[in-house]
Amino acid sequence: MSEHILVCVAWPYAKTSTHVGQVVGAYLPADTFARYHRMAGNQVLMVSGSDEHGTPILVDAERQGISPREFVARYHQQICEVWERLGISWDLYTETGTENHYRITQDFFLTLYDKGYIFKDTMQSPYCPTDRRFLPDRYIEGTCPHCGYDSARGDQCDNCGKTLDPVDLIRPRCRLCGSKTSTLEMRQTEHFFLDLPKLQEPLAEWLNQGKEHWRPNTLAFALNWIKEGLRARAITRDLDWGVPIPIEGYEDKRIYVWFDAVIGYFSASVEWAEKQGKPEAWKTWWVPGQTDPAVKAYYFIGKDNIPFHTIIWPAMLLGYGNRNLPYDVPANEFMTMSGAKASSSRGNVIWTRDVLERYSADTLRYYLSATAPEGRDTDFTFDEMLRRNNDELVATYGNVVHRTLTFLQSKFGGVVPEPRELNEADRAILAEVERGYKQVAHSIEQCHLKDGLQAAMVVARAANRYLDEQAPWKQIKVDREAAGTTIYVMLQVLSALRILFCPYLPFSSQKLHEYLGFTGDVSKQAWRQESVAANATLPKPAPLFPKLESDQAEVAVG
Repeated sequence: MSEHILVCVAWPYAKTSTHVGQVVGAYLPADTFARYHRMAGNQVLMVSGSDEHGTPILVDAERQGISPREFVARYHQQICEVWERLGISWDLYTETGTENHYRITQDFFLTLYDKGYIFKDTMQSPYCPTDRRFLPDRYIEGTCPHCGYDSARGDQCDNCGKTLDPVDLIRPRCRLCGSKTSTLEMRQTEHFFLDLPKLQEPLAEWLNQGKEHWRPNTLAFALNWIKEGLRARAITRDLDWGVPIPIEGYEDKRIYVWFDAVIGYFSASVEWAEKQGKPEAWKTWWVPGQTDPAVKAYYFIGKDNIPFHTIIWPAMLLGYGNRNLPYDVPANEFMTMSGAKASSSRGNVIWTRDVLERYSADTLRYYLSATAPEGRDTDFTFDEMLRRNNDELVATYGNVVHRTLTFLQSKFGGVVPEPRELNEADRAILAEVERGYKQVAHSIEQCHLKDGLQAAMVVARAANRYLDEQAPWKQIKVDREAAGTTIYVMLQVLSALRILFCPYLPFSSQKLHEYLGFTGDVSKQAWRQESVAANATLPKPAPLFPKLESDQAEVAVG
């Protein structure tokens, strides 16, 4: 039975381009997942966009002497270019600067306010007299009161993962100018707050039911928040860049960027529906009871976003009412860069577009998928990427493809031979293919994407063993028909491999699709076996993957 799968992906901040830590944390897993489900016959909507508000963007735009709109337009374009080159298959990738997003964010705000889930109060807000501005949480740095880490931010400690308020920090300082405690002031200011304590009970009930499929770290993190007791959080800030507060008298304040960014999943769905010419189509994905079975909404994020997607956004949805809650939040751990957490603000990143200037998209996609930090942090190294490309993509998958197709060209003139009755070895490898379809599908459906990739590679390794054992280069000397049967069977295995690897490696799968004589887009093929017909004439192939030299230039970190 066809399912409806909503794939919501974290919104990258339009202050920089994307780096490989972000790609492996959210975007590549989401794309792999969405591609599989489309091939499996499910209805998929995958949305995200560039997060374009907040003080950091305002500050950087001022430094460059351009408007915030010009600033975010530049980075939105760069981010979109990366998605295209990497093959991320969005149904809609938008931005938070649209009229549609402003309208829907203000509707969320007013609805929650009218229902009593948003209230006004005063708070102590950090102010830097040197820069003459209130500071965003991430522009305040100090010592974490929980673990003693001396570079904790005003909203979260990267070391222990605790969420913070600026007033919690010991010896806070301004990251813009480096001012110390003696000059950083805490000033009284009025803001609007999301009343999370009022929503704690329904949140706890939701988190404690039917979450067996969640990753243990994600669920434990969320339940620990509930156990510690939720606090009201300010959802507005003193600045003039962002979504205006839809209440008179607050023209000098804006809705805080973290509040409006999560609403983007919903606003993007509404925008997608309008672009389809079916303005009510968003209801299929967001209003309960519209589909049977119910829509499953998956949120692909990094672990630093767990509180916003397992506590705050669900609380907002519960308060708003009549909206589907997350089905799963498959948050990844971090991929470090030479042992340190990737951070664009601290200059410790490898930009995705720089990697794509030197390596193919599928080489990067394979390496990141194979080393994804699903259960623990992993580390990015170029040596390991080259090793996996050469030892696994080239020597295993690419090798069996090239050996089969070049043998077909040299010994059979590119014409697929007619098979005779299959022997035990032939039937065994085709049974391995059928197991592969089931195992890859099951792993991806469970959001165990690394396991799915390994299951596809198991089939490729089995294909190599079958080819070596049958040895058609020897068979043809004594029994041409036997060699032809071996090659025919191998072509059916290759037909499976182009499908099994397609969610992970769409570009090389498309090449193999065409080498096997198929037409159209391989990503639009069904998740099932399709035979290569006997007597078909196949085109001459080229290697699927380039072998990389160990002295090939690395991409600088920074």
